[in-house]
Amino acid sequence: MLRIATLLVGMSILAACTSATPDEPLERLGEFSLGHNVVVASKMQKGPISRDATEEEWVTALRTAVDERFSRYQGSQLYHLGISVEGYMLAPPGVPVVYSPKSALIINVTVWDDARAQKLNPEVKQFTVFETTTADSAIIGSGNTRSKEEQLLGLSRNAVGQIEDWLVEMHNENGWFARRPDAPGTPAATAPAQG
Repeated sequence: MLRIATLLVGMSILAACTSATPDEPLERLGEFSLGHNVVVASKMQKGPISRDATEEEWVTALRTAVDERFSRYQGSQLYHLGISVEGYMLAPPGVPVVYSPKSALIINVTVWDDARAQKLNPEVKQFTVFETTTADSAIIGSGNTRSKEEQLLGLSRNAVGQIEDWLVEMHNENGWFARRPDAPGTPAATAPAQG
């Protein structure tokens, strides 16, 4: 608990990347098609300076964001995403300039190959996600400018953006979502037997 709380508080002063939106152009992810979209939050820990959020709220927000983005990929091979919420901090209203905390989220992600029934990443991939700041929220804090629901949505979409960037990197480096030689429709799979 102390490690996650320290990380959330210490890192929350950093600015975040631009928020991912569901309708941005798709990346190149080979034959990726989203199978199961599993999110759990039973072991999550709340940072010491945070609004409350329930397991159900995090599960709903992240599942929705994953589905909005990854269900648009129409590859021929199924892959499952497993996401565990480890910790979060949703900035509460504070005193502008003097105390303007930022929101943050820590998640673990696992990718499963359906056909091979195995994990693509033997070790979980951990992401620390920050909210996207605006001129107003950077000065007076998102707790004063955004509702809890807006913070949940923003962090969930930023998490999906980071997951997508990682999947693209793994596909480019390791061919994670390349068409399998034995997949229906490939020359090797449809060639007549010899002999």
